[in-house]
Amino acid sequence: MDVKAALGLSQVFSMIVFVTIARWYVMPWLKIQERATALVALLWPHVFRYVALQAYSAQHAGFPISDSGVNQIVYGDVAGMILALIAITALRHAARLAIALVWLLVIATAVDTVLNVSGGIREHLFGAATGVTWMVVGFVSLGLTVWQLYSRRGEPLRRSIAAAPRMANHLSMAR
Repeated sequence: MDVKAALGLSQVFSMIVFVTIARWYVMPWLKIQERATALVALLWPHVFRYVALQAYSAQHAGFPISDSGVNQIVYGDVAGMILALIAITALRHAARLAIALVWLLVIATAVDTVLNVSGGIREHLFGAATGVTWMVVGFVSLGLTVWQLYSRRGEPLRRSIAAAPRMANHLSMAR
């Protein structure tokens, strides 16, 4: 098997594994959390997108990417990180703007992913760049976030105090 086929197969297997984990463990957990808690958990992986700053040292060490290509990757990911931190803070304080900020992060991340993939194709980076972290953030986390935003759109960020005993009864009956 050649290297490109092995890398492609590795990414397919990784996506299958991440989707399976999400389906079996993450989705059931998200369903029983308050809306804000579920969204915050899904946004935390975006906070670590500052790791894209290492692309500058990779470029310096010989990674074959143009200056504009590396800037596009880094600026998009650092902007996503900042948006994620702001959205998490808004969710923790149940701010009115919180859901709009999460949607903004979703849209910005989707655009960033498309731009980075097209840039990678344009610069012929798919034989040089490997890894699956972008799939976790770009597809699994983003997909789960959109699912939570859409499926729980009528739900408040926090449950009222009066709803707490009913939820405890619901959880004990589910066991």
